Amino acid sequence: MTVKIDHLATETRNEASMDLDTKSALEVVTIMNREDQKVALAIEKKLPVIAKAVELIRETLKNGGRMIYFGAGTSGRLGVLDASECPPTFSTTTEVTAVMAGGSTAILRAAEGAEDSEELGEADLKSENLSSKDVCVGIAASGRTPYVIGGLKYAHSIGAKSITVSCNEDSAIGKYADIAIDVSPGPEVLTGSTRLKAGTTQKMILNMLTTASMVGLGKVYKNLMVDVNPTNLKLIERAKHIIMSAVEVDYDTAAKALEACHNKVKPAILVAKLGCSYEEALKRLKNADGFVRKALLG
Repeated sequence: MTVKIDHLATETRNEASMDLDTKSALEVVTIMNREDQKVALAIEKKLPVIAKAVELIRETLKNGGRMIYFGAGTSGRLGVLDASECPPTFSTTTEVTAVMAGGSTAILRAAEGAEDSEELGEADLKSENLSSKDVCVGIAASGRTPYVIGGLKYAHSIGAKSITVSCNEDSAIGKYADIAIDVSPGPEVLTGSTRLKAGTTQKMILNMLTTASMVGLGKVYKNLMVDVNPTNLKLIERAKHIIMSAVEVDYDTAAKALEACHNKVKPAILVAKLGCSYEEALKRLKNADGFVRKALLG
């Protein structure tokens, strides 16, 4: 079967890089840098749609649902990357997860043929026990990947909400989604190599989806990652400095509060600031739905 892709912006040639093979190293990276600067501007045009997606994710997570990324190739790997950063940054457990075409081995070794199967997209979401409480985020630079379309069709069939992220306007996957984020950063410097601008575009959008969602769940105080999971020496030191910054106490006070709170930053902030017990800090946080700012006031 022949698949026509020449109409896609991600597959067209970039006029700025027609003679790329004749350029010096500095000229190549300069062209790439100039093209990369277009990514943030393209995303800016779609911020209202991205915000709607964040609101849907926040509501889903508040109601006990999950956010599940799925995609193929670079798109799938970016979903896995973003999901894997949520536990250390926000102390999530199962709230944010990801699957990709070809399974875990495809993260390091390409399994590009897996993206052509709608059935595989459905099967992978079934294996995650997708339910009507969840929201799935289908990622495809081209906006037409069968694997993603299959997953979206399955999500719709069971009543799960869906969001799509693509790098072509009026994407095919967007037609199956509750919210379609179609951001077109333009042709790639290396024609069709969507790990470049398209990949950067998707990574920036995924950063927004998870970070803005976690802000709305009380996992951020001011601009501090107060739900960090301090599982190594670096993160333990970061946790102490977060407490110091949050309530303007010295290092020793922050360290003692963190130890008293079993390395949990949120209650440690309250202990350091208010002089309360760990148990009282937990009670205040519970009454404030996990928001440190409210807990300090209440």
